[in-house]
Amino acid sequence: MRIVLVGPPGAGKGTQATRLAEKLRVPHISTGDLFRANISRQTDLGKLAKSYMDAGNLVPDEVTIAMAKDRMEQPDAEGGFLLDGFPRNVSQAEALDELLQTEGIKLDAVLDLEVPEEEIVKRIAGRRICRKDSAHVFHVTYSPPKEQGVCDVCGGELYQRDDDSEETVRKRLEVYHTQTEPIIGYYKAQGLVVTISSLGPVDEITQRALGALKRG
Repeated sequence: MRIVLVGPPGAGKGTQATRLAEKLRVPHISTGDLFRANISRQTDLGKLAKSYMDAGNLVPDEVTIAMAKDRMEQPDAEGGFLLDGFPRNVSQAEALDELLQTEGIKLDAVLDLEVPEEEIVKRIAGRRICRKDSAHVFHVTYSPPKEQGVCDVCGGELYQRDDDSEETVRKRLEVYHTQTEPIIGYYKAQGLVVTISSLGPVDEITQRALGALKRG
């Protein structure tokens, strides 16, 4: 299957992308991984992307599209893929359509993870990270530490990252609504969108997604 995963920040896209890709036996292709891989390997595209990032600028669509094209042409993606974080806007979606048409293939579905906005704010703004080891993550509501502000694992101080503040989360949601959400309408016109609720236990959401993709 060839799938695009869409959803606002905090919808659990990364978690579900990994699980769904494993279940469907297709590679999980995320924009973040593409950037990191190209930059670490010092490819021409990686160097170009890094030059924009170092200057504090957004990486142009054409660079992101070229990276995605290169990844989708790898042997392990011949039977399908799951795209996470790409396309991020309508122009990228149009470019993806052109790429796939050139190869004589098409998307099977666009999976839209739906979460109420206030739940997203609650999920992200409630995260607390350990200063000693950032792998130790807690949540003030869903997985609180035994002692407030103290990591259960190593005793380090727990803090809220700047980009997890409620103000920042709401700004990220505004960007999502303005730039990325319109691709849902774009793909709905093609009859590709499958929408599911991303509320509940992780396993339950995965099964819900698999069932919706099968029906779709």
